[in-house]
Amino acid sequence: MEVISLKKPNIVILGAGYGGMITASRLTKQLGHNEASITLVNKHDYHYQTTWLHEPAAGTLSPERTRMPINSVLDLNKIKFVKDIVVEIKRDEKKVVLENGELEYDYLVVGLGAEAETFGVPGVFEHAFSKWTVNGAREVKEHIEYMFAKYNNTPEKKDELLTFIVAGAGFTGIEFIGELSHRLPELCARYDVPREKVKMYVIEAAPTALPGFDPELVEYAMNLLESRGVEFKINCPIKEVTESGVLLASGDEIKAETIVWATGVRGSSIIEKSGFEAMRGRIKVDPDLRAPGHEDIFIIGDCALLINEEINRPYPPTAQIAMQMAEVCANNVKALIKNESLKTFKPDIKGTVASLGGKEAIGVVGARKLFGSSANFMKKMIDNRYLFLLGGPGLVLKRGKNPL
Repeated sequence: MEVISLKKPNIVILGAGYGGMITASRLTKQLGHNEASITLVNKHDYHYQTTWLHEPAAGTLSPERTRMPINSVLDLNKIKFVKDIVVEIKRDEKKVVLENGELEYDYLVVGLGAEAETFGVPGVFEHAFSKWTVNGAREVKEHIEYMFAKYNNTPEKKDELLTFIVAGAGFTGIEFIGELSHRLPELCARYDVPREKVKMYVIEAAPTALPGFDPELVEYAMNLLESRGVEFKINCPIKEVTESGVLLASGDEIKAETIVWATGVRGSSIIEKSGFEAMRGRIKVDPDLRAPGHEDIFIIGDCALLINEEINRPYPPTAQIAMQMAEVCANNVKALIKNESLKTFKPDIKGTVASLGGKEAIGVVGARKLFGSSANFMKKMIDNRYLFLLGGPGLVLKRGKNPL
């Protein structure tokens, strides 16, 4: 006689970033309460938009605007939420070890996000701001304002108090310096600081700012930022971050009290700690987003490595791709449970936009290049689209940005 198991499969989702939230949202809609038990694990009881963090870090947006309580977006009657920190994935035992317990899974979705990549440069974690989180952004903002406040109260008025270094001229670095340079006149007026005393540097090891981006748009961004007083040091690797500034490979030193590290990210250290084969914390996933050799583990977002076959380089770990992965991942988890065929993941890059502070931005949408206010409008529409995908028009009205 055939034995029919009444046990519902356990789906465990690790991380409430862009990928984890969309996966959780879709699975609660695609699977009935009797078909699966879904658990989301995250170290905070809120989700935050990483792509907005350059704004609160520079002080142009409240940190509260970037985060939303998980229970305000997901129906916790349909999904169990566990606030805890992931320590390790025990693949052979099909268990996730947390700081305060363990979870068993039948299907695991890993969306643990990213950590700062130092590329072996010493002193980054000790002397630079490298945490792109809500609390990390808050710390940078408070520190910048403290430097301005301190300047006129320090008898020797040291230049390094008002010297701001951004390491990395990728998207995060450019968007952050865009916000800071736009806010500078207000900071100088508020703290009684002469504008010419403030120095802003963007230091990049690669031969160009915004590597891989359209050269005409890069030139527009650099010209705009230079007009606000930003100095670029391109093709200029940093050798060490010290207590007093940065040492460059050229042998020069720039003294600064503020170094913001934005040279790129690697996947979560949990990946390598758990014994997965990975490159910089990222697993080269199968076409259906599963970890090679694992029929029950899906990897999405910053921890997934996907090669763009056209140029034979990895796709960048963007929110756009994480959200698209989440849609396919949710479908494929449901397909395994219902014995349906799995989908192959293929990124659909709709466009890329970088904000430059104020109403300025640059971007490519389809084949069109966008500059200035039209790019800024598109950037806000992209931000709002994510909110729409996550929580519908209600979430856009509640938390979205006015594109005008």
